[in-house]
Amino acid sequence: MCRSSIVIRIGRQLARFAGAEQGNIAVIFAIALVPVLTFIGAAIDYSRAANARTAMQAALDSTALMLSKDLSAGTITTSQISSKAQSYFTGLYTNTSAQSLSISATYTAASSSSNATVQVTGSGSIPTEFMKIAGFPNLGFGATATSTWGANLLRVALVLDNTGSMANYNKLASLQNAAKSLVTQLSNLAVNPGDVYISVIPFEIDVNVGTSNVNASWLRWDQWDPTNYPNSSYPWQTYCSGGYWMTYAQCVGHGYTWNHTPTIDKTLWNGCVTDRDKSSNYDVTSTAPSSLATSFYADQDQSCPTAQILPLTYNWTAVNNTINSMTARGATNQTIGLQWGWFSLLQQSPLNAPAESITGNTYQHIIVLFTDGLNTGNRWYGDFSSTSTQVDARMSTLCTNIKNSGVTIYTVQIDTDGAGQSAVLPACASDSSKFFMLTSSSQIASAFSQIGTSISKLHVSR
Repeated sequence: MCRSSIVIRIGRQLARFAGAEQGNIAVIFAIALVPVLTFIGAAIDYSRAANARTAMQAALDSTALMLSKDLSAGTITTSQISSKAQSYFTGLYTNTSAQSLSISATYTAASSSSNATVQVTGSGSIPTEFMKIAGFPNLGFGATATSTWGANLLRVALVLDNTGSMANYNKLASLQNAAKSLVTQLSNLAVNPGDVYISVIPFEIDVNVGTSNVNASWLRWDQWDPTNYPNSSYPWQTYCSGGYWMTYAQCVGHGYTWNHTPTIDKTLWNGCVTDRDKSSNYDVTSTAPSSLATSFYADQDQSCPTAQILPLTYNWTAVNNTINSMTARGATNQTIGLQWGWFSLLQQSPLNAPAESITGNTYQHIIVLFTDGLNTGNRWYGDFSSTSTQVDARMSTLCTNIKNSGVTIYTVQIDTDGAGQSAVLPACASDSSKFFMLTSSSQIASAFSQIGTSISKLHVSR
């Protein structure tokens, strides 16, 4: 065969190979596989790095807080900041994927225009599993936390459910232990006396302001009767024409007739107070009492909380004693507890919170509301057994007013009876992270611990 024929045949075969399409898919797939896997793997590697950074941020936040407390208390000197920061961080950071970890701590002394600060900065990296194919064997990350002390002062109101159903499923005892642990957690944030104040507001249908306030100018007695039964031998009998056991104020508020003329003997008063008038929204506002219309109704609820309201204090023994004295009785009116929690944070009658006069400081006002039920009644609405949407509506307005005043609200609901989630508590919380829905008493401690950690982080700026 001549050379020209061979060349022609080879040329034809090459042309056919070039025009063939059967193998192109495999070739293209092989070429595209590397970048596709790299992109997918990059997302996984970046996610791991993000998790490592989140864990670092939490550890740095806690490290900065502990350093500032140690410095203020004189436990360490400024020359020991770096070594102490490393020690704290090592104990707090548990992400095992991170490597090349490095942290540094810087102290800035207080001046005439600013408070003392500790800044803790950290960095690290994680070895990549996929991106190393593209030439990136490691991904770096970093975070910073700054703790400023002497500037953020806490005022916390614990509004705690004392209703009868709290006696079930060990709820009351669990609440008492969790609340006292929260008190310890928050009180430990105080560098100086008064840095942290806590009030305790036990509630059911009413609150107990204490008989020591019997002559207070902010009380009204025009719907108070020291007795509620015509004959104590027949407790099903009542002075209220509605046929329910109600106090004078509750009976009239519900539109019934009170068939008794009371003898006003204030020595018989049990310290109970019910809702203010709602005609001008006094039951859901912080208007200070200055007239009969703005005053608080003395009441004689037989289920009045045994634990009296404790105004803001940093006497931690008194706080814990109040929590220990709580008992379970009565029906649920979260609105009145929440309003008195708000009152306890205000420098006005009736509870007259301590002055907030330290210049250069930020006062953080917080309410923690815990309840095991749904609203069943107040002075006007509800049968004290079934859920009352009217009471919920009053409470919703109150929650909005409190949050608009700058107060942060945490709400905790425990439902052990299958009643369902409250229609108002999730929205009452300042945001979704501050609402806790529980179904077991064993969860109360964890919820309060998380709240304590969240409140503590209000001292950290990033």
